Amino acid sequence: MNTKNEYFVVRKKAVPEVLLNVVRAKGLLESGKVDTVQEATDMVGISRSSFYKYKDDIFPFRDNAKGKTITFIVQMDDVPGLLSSLLNKIAEYNANVLTIHQTIPINGVASLTLSVDILPETGDTSKMFSDMESLSGVSYIKILSRE
Repeated sequence: MNTKNEYFVVRKKAVPEVLLNVVRAKGLLESGKVDTVQEATDMVGISRSSFYKYKDDIFPFRDNAKGKTITFIVQMDDVPGLLSSLLNKIAEYNANVLTIHQTIPINGVASLTLSVDILPETGDTSKMFSDMESLSGVSYIKILSRE
């Protein structure tokens, strides 16, 4: 099994602090707030060797999502208008729904599988998922794949 190019999507709370600091250092460099890797790593409190070790392996989800199709599952209550609210939230972020499949609700709960095209004009994808998950009646959202 080739694990060299295996990818995972994890929530921020599961990511070790050193990796989050690598992302922060990269952000400082990209924004021009600092001129050198040494300055960036000093500001976020990591070594240069940690930065170089992980810099090509971690990136914010939103930075690499543009031009991708994301497929995810949503477990939600069977409430009139909830699917419409979820789709409106996707539209607010200028993403394009490609496919929708909803199961027949059982005990008042439905599962929904969506494939969404993340366009160059799509807003912050991470925030979009957070906003969808915060809708009343949405139990959880789980990303299944990103192509």
